[in-house]
Amino acid sequence: MCKNNEIMATLPEGATPDERRAAFFEAAYSLNVNDKCEKKENLTYLTWAFAWPEFKKIYPSATYRVIKNPNTNLPYFEDPNTGLIVYTEVTAEGITHEMWLPVMNSANKAMKSQPYQYQMWNKQARQYETRTVEAATMFDVNKTLMRCLVKNLAMFGLGLYIYAGEDIPEAENNSNSEESATTTVKMAEPKKATTRKAKTVAAPQQPKQNDRFTAIKTAINSMQDIDSLLALYNEHKQEIEGGSPEIKAMFTLRKYELQQAA
Repeated sequence: MCKNNEIMATLPEGATPDERRAAFFEAAYSLNVNDKCEKKENLTYLTWAFAWPEFKKIYPSATYRVIKNPNTNLPYFEDPNTGLIVYTEVTAEGITHEMWLPVMNSANKAMKSQPYQYQMWNKQARQYETRTVEAATMFDVNKTLMRCLVKNLAMFGLGLYIYAGEDIPEAENNSNSEESATTTVKMAEPKKATTRKAKTVAAPQQPKQNDRFTAIKTAINSMQDIDSLLALYNEHKQEIEGGSPEIKAMFTLRKYELQQAA
């Protein structure tokens, strides 16, 4: 595990603040946290009890703050139409990053202070069915706050590769391991036809795959709200989950851009 003094030892004498921050970010980003993650509903969560102490080894002076609603002094904000949301702030190396996360149930539906119902299409029954989202409790808010904190730490590099849909950090992805070499080829799959080895196997099907992924990429960039983006993801979920980390990363980036623009 990377420690602050180890990172400092690699910096040149008289390193600028930007050089220091780049070194710390790279150290955090290259840390493999897979064994501290858990899977729920096809989403990966990094355990906060592991993330914070590892972050402090890299950034000993780091601090975080839960942003409270000034009107209620409660650790969440509420809109009757869209639901509850929490915010955190993390400060390290003279930089402060803010992060936010809506309070969601196990199906990743936004929770409100009152229960509500929505329509969900049942593919097998070929009809819509009514589902209920229960009212949020402080337990739900607490869980979301800790997940928001971990997401906040990712802005400094720790576990960021998870949000980009990667299996391992970029540093390990470029290392000498056989597994990382396989991952690199998989992510660069559209270019296989340019290599001699791939011509006889993958070239005949390559144009079709390129066409499909090109259409999805174009659609991602054209989405103007998160609901439409989520609908697009669900429409192509099987092929995305089946082996296109690049597309998953594009969905993550577009979602972040829409959140920033909101």
